[in-house]
Amino acid sequence: MRILPHGSWPSPLDARLAAAHDGRPEYVGFVGDEIWWTEPRPAEDGRRTLVRRRADGTEESVLPAPWNVRSRVLEYGGQPWAGAVHAGRAVVVFAHFADQRLYLWEPGGEPRPLTPVSPVGGGLRWAEPRLLLDRGEVWCVMEEFTGDGPTDVRRVLAAVPLDGSARRDRHAVRELTDERRRFVTGARLSPDGRRAAWLAWDHPRMPWDGTEVVVAEVGADGTLGGARTVAGGPDESIAQVDWSADGRLLYASDRTGWWNLYRDHRPVCPREEEFGGPLWKLGLRWFAPLADGLVAVVHGRGAAALGILDPDSGAVVDVAGPWTEFTPTLAVLGDRVVAVGASPRSAHEVVEVDTATGHARVIGAAHHDTVDPAYYPEPQIRTFTGPDGRPVHGHVYPPHNPGCVAPGAELPPYVVRAHGGPTDRAPLVLDLEIAYLTSRGIGVVEVDYGGSTGYGRAYRDRLREQWGVVDVEDCAAVALALADEGTADRDRLAIRGGSAGGWTAAASLAGTDVYACGTIAYPVLDPVAWATGGTHDFESRYLDTLVGPLAEVPARYAQRSPVEHADRITVPILLLQGLDDVICPPVQAERLLARLAGRGVPHAHLVFEGEGHGFRRAHTVRRALEAELSLYAQVFGLRPPGIPTLELTR
Repeated sequence: MRILPHGSWPSPLDARLAAAHDGRPEYVGFVGDEIWWTEPRPAEDGRRTLVRRRADGTEESVLPAPWNVRSRVLEYGGQPWAGAVHAGRAVVVFAHFADQRLYLWEPGGEPRPLTPVSPVGGGLRWAEPRLLLDRGEVWCVMEEFTGDGPTDVRRVLAAVPLDGSARRDRHAVRELTDERRRFVTGARLSPDGRRAAWLAWDHPRMPWDGTEVVVAEVGADGTLGGARTVAGGPDESIAQVDWSADGRLLYASDRTGWWNLYRDHRPVCPREEEFGGPLWKLGLRWFAPLADGLVAVVHGRGAAALGILDPDSGAVVDVAGPWTEFTPTLAVLGDRVVAVGASPRSAHEVVEVDTATGHARVIGAAHHDTVDPAYYPEPQIRTFTGPDGRPVHGHVYPPHNPGCVAPGAELPPYVVRAHGGPTDRAPLVLDLEIAYLTSRGIGVVEVDYGGSTGYGRAYRDRLREQWGVVDVEDCAAVALALADEGTADRDRLAIRGGSAGGWTAAASLAGTDVYACGTIAYPVLDPVAWATGGTHDFESRYLDTLVGPLAEVPARYAQRSPVEHADRITVPILLLQGLDDVICPPVQAERLLARLAGRGVPHAHLVFEGEGHGFRRAHTVRRALEAELSLYAQVFGLRPPGIPTLELTR
């Protein structure tokens, strides 16, 4: 055991290893009896490939580079592929990120385009495809730009012919709905094929504020008629809708304050926990009905478990295994359930459950320890006391290294991590970016500040018109609590966040004296610009609930804006930005830098070509991690070995 100061502990977990394992499998599905999913390839320019697991257990990446299976609908994307077996062969359709066209792929051939390229604005985009081979169509959500502005867009349900007749002819795409609703999810067909159900909502609501379930009849000619709203409303969020095997409507609604499951409008398992979540991407699935009437559910309070629910009795039996957190992606076939699970000791894996026996096993993207797991952090689930005595949830990751301890009573530096969204939460899973710091002697705490999901609607609604206040206060309360209890060094606290978390980090540096430095990645910094055409359509009215309508409370926007109060930032900062980011465009970071110019505040600004909102390329993630550690080293007086020095300018 070596005695070394915090932050100087040698670790085998370098930035290269952390970057190589960034991302997780998503969008599991069955093609016949085979299991398929998308998987990240950080070393291949961050693309996502489609992985096929054959019946004999072998895996293959179906599409080589540069094919990138990823949709840009709502910019955050959604279910980008669907598959079926026809005449004994797999038939797969997918959205290719580069041009957003739908492609058809069959074994032994090259992908063939099914949709045209639109010259208008952001073009034509597709998500949640559903193959209807008997009709010769794929039904999906179509996002069509009508002009060059970010909000010049319409979304409808559409049917694309599989014969390729629409690859050059936009008019060959058959629209199934009109554009009266600003947002729609993909249609779920009843088992008899006679009804379709989907979700719809409009500005200024976000889907976690209020959505409606729409049901329509499917005509013999494939048209949708008699569409009617059957559940939901402006103040009721329905996260997902589907049909049971016997044709009954299923949906997850938060009408009681928690996303619970309903069958034909009656609750089947009323609990103060979540059976749904924020619909950031189209096609997320928190539940999947099985043929025998049972329902696979991702549920919990905070961390989400995988269980099998009996809607008749309301009983839930959770899947046994090492996984403590499951993501909202599910697929079912017969008595088989496929999901994606992880834990604080393992990254996300594709898991198959046999509901007849209860046996669960890893069948894809299996976790492999790249370093001795003794270097992994050991998280603590904590609830802190915030202002006015309100509870604030968080995960504390103390410094941890099997070969090192700090001298005497030296307290460690701590980094407060604010998650994005802000309507989201921090998952309790192995994160090598956290381990990168903790294994070197730097503590990390992830804060599920007020507004986070997983704790009921009342907790989520704390952030209504309080963004830049409640999130800042809760993060500061956690940081100071760790210092007061002797866990963290009060003089060596940092804050970091990306996207909405970047806003919280910047607002915290401008509004408190808690932190000695901060890392701000692809952030929201200028709320006025955001609310006046400075972001994409999906979130263009988000600030109506987070801050308040701009026309009604303009002073509040100025009061909360990190750009407007950049003169209050006096500690070193690191700004990380993708140049292709249309959600939080680079101009916001540039405005903050302009306000810092000439004030003597040490700072660095790293930009990355080819990166959008969130970093996906291995070399980008590696550079960002090393820069962040170097910032902490310079500010806190640390000496981590082998880390390039980040140049700070004034």
